[in-house]
Amino acid sequence: MLSNSDKAGDDAVAAFRAVIRVYGLLGRIMQPYFHGLGISGSQWSVLRALVRVEQEGREGLRMVELGDRLLIRPPSISGLVGRLQKSGLVWRYLPKSDLRCKEVRLTPKGRDLVDKILKTHRNQIRYLMCGLNSGERQELLTLLEKLGNHLYSITNGLKRNGASTGTVEDLRG
Repeated sequence: MLSNSDKAGDDAVAAFRAVIRVYGLLGRIMQPYFHGLGISGSQWSVLRALVRVEQEGREGLRMVELGDRLLIRPPSISGLVGRLQKSGLVWRYLPKSDLRCKEVRLTPKGRDLVDKILKTHRNQIRYLMCGLNSGERQELLTLLEKLGNHLYSITNGLKRNGASTGTVEDLRG
């Protein structure tokens, strides 16, 4: 017979597996969607982040800031930005305010692609989420934000402790 803590652990494992399964299914649907637009989902994340930065009144983002916003490590963000730059969608430059580090900015071609995608993107998302009613979507959002905040606090604990594996033992030091 399972104790209450074992049952809670089984619930945690089942919920974790469900999140991973849904993430995989979203990827299976969105990968061809973005491929049809000539980019990857990761590249879309960069382009969208740069548009949001423009909406905040800034011209571009330092590579480190971009990686932090997207939760991507520096080597991965460099490769991702490099591929976007080769496609002519972004460019890297040295801002006058700080010549030590490069920033990334959308090119006109990149902005045009984002505008094109945004014309239909909201409908794509609505289509994917229509399996839930409005109240269920709000509940899902609330729960995912709560879980995200918890996971973010764990990552901050790992950074403070210099841990790299992401286990409970890493947080205990």
